[in-house]
Amino acid sequence: MTTAYITHHDCRLHDMGPDHPECPDRLDAINDRLIAAGLDIYLQHHDAPLAEMAHLLRVHPRSYVEQLQDSAPGHGIVHLDPDTVMSPGTLRAALRAAGAGVLGVDLVMKGEASNAFCAVRPPGHHAERARAMGFCFFNNIAVAAGHALEAWGLERVAIVDFDVHHGNGTENIFSGHPRVLMVGSFQHPFYPYSGTDHPAANMCNVPLPAGTRGDAFRDMVADLWLPRLNAFAPQLVLISAGFDAHCEDDMASLGLVENDYAWVTTQLKTLAETHAGGRIVSMLEGGYALSALGRSAAAHIKVLAGL
Repeated sequence: MTTAYITHHDCRLHDMGPDHPECPDRLDAINDRLIAAGLDIYLQHHDAPLAEMAHLLRVHPRSYVEQLQDSAPGHGIVHLDPDTVMSPGTLRAALRAAGAGVLGVDLVMKGEASNAFCAVRPPGHHAERARAMGFCFFNNIAVAAGHALEAWGLERVAIVDFDVHHGNGTENIFSGHPRVLMVGSFQHPFYPYSGTDHPAANMCNVPLPAGTRGDAFRDMVADLWLPRLNAFAPQLVLISAGFDAHCEDDMASLGLVENDYAWVTTQLKTLAETHAGGRIVSMLEGGYALSALGRSAAAHIKVLAGL
């Protein structure tokens, strides 16, 4: 079996405005790097479907989904908050992004792919149960987790978030959930200024100071994440794969490099092989320095694909 690569042209139609870092070029940077590295031919390519209302309602209330539908503009842009903008292509892009995770879960649970990477935008991990924020509308990784729990009846799903920003939305949705363990690291203090104030027992939040480099990140993973994950013995591993902790990404101040992303992916792949039959679904979150994003995502995907 191979690694499924799930994306869709509609994800490029979401427009945050001129010169915004969360831009369609992010997906091109990943795709171009996969082609340049000769990796794309080894991947199983899929178009992301549109998420259905039933998928969204597992983690978002109907009133919130309908609010987003009603807010979608026919032209121009609409600000939901100072950071989060809808354009005419946003709603469809967001539905594709959420649908990609659902498809990824189905592919790995059916044994049709070993694992999956979803190259989608808008990202999702800041979207709370009933609030869009931080460039996010639907919580893509939460939709995927909800699908795994409800459609596939899994008892233990792990969510790993190595984006430079705390996945506050995912925590908001799954805080205290007995069938979900979330482990995450993030620069602190930093947007969204959360994750350190009495997290629930199923949350393993590790704030990192500005300037943290790869050696300290690796020690944290080995000492804090892996013991919790192995004790939990997940049946599926989901990854919120943000690559904005890269040293070249000026949106933040951490110092990871491609080899660090490859290393952590190797650790998570070993974990998944031990407990989950190798099942991993990884979803793109942040990463705004285009060259670094492309290189980092390619390093992540290369390990997933065993190349």
